[in-house]
Amino acid sequence: MRYILLNKPYEVLTQFTDEHGRATLKDFVPVPGIYPVGRLDFDSEGLLLLTDDKALQHRLSDPKFKVPKTYWAQVEGTVSEEALQQLRQGVQIKEGRTAPAQANALPEPPTSGNAARPFGFGPAFPPGWLQITISQGMNRQVRKMCAAVGLPCLRLIRARIDEPGSLGPGTRPMA
Repeated sequence: MRYILLNKPYEVLTQFTDEHGRATLKDFVPVPGIYPVGRLDFDSEGLLLLTDDKALQHRLSDPKFKVPKTYWAQVEGTVSEEALQQLRQGVQIKEGRTAPAQANALPEPPTSGNAARPFGFGPAFPPGWLQITISQGMNRQVRKMCAAVGLPCLRLIRARIDEPGSLGPGTRPMA
């Protein structure tokens, strides 16, 4: 079995081919017979697991296992306690109501292994950062959740994939 952790860069497709010539995983991982566990959008970045272990791939990707994934989101505006409480209770998005998330404001931008695209600063990039952990996998869910509480997402980085079942009932928000 092969397992590869990749810090997927911004503007890279989570697939191995593209008819439009955009960057794909084949530009970064020259290993045949492996596949991504889940997806990250073209405009998202961060942790991506690639493997040929079909059982693990199923366990981490199938929504019924509710595998928690943690993201860092740079948002437009200041992260308020009210917005965090809404995220912690679940919010209404176009696809329906989301499950409660763990959500916390980050006091400063997180560090990233992707030095090619530094975090933005200045008036165009206010210092609003949050850490959010979800165990659902709706399309562009974190971006939609942030927008639903008035914090449009400027940058999204997946920081962690937990073990299946590690975010159970009664889990409190991260400190």
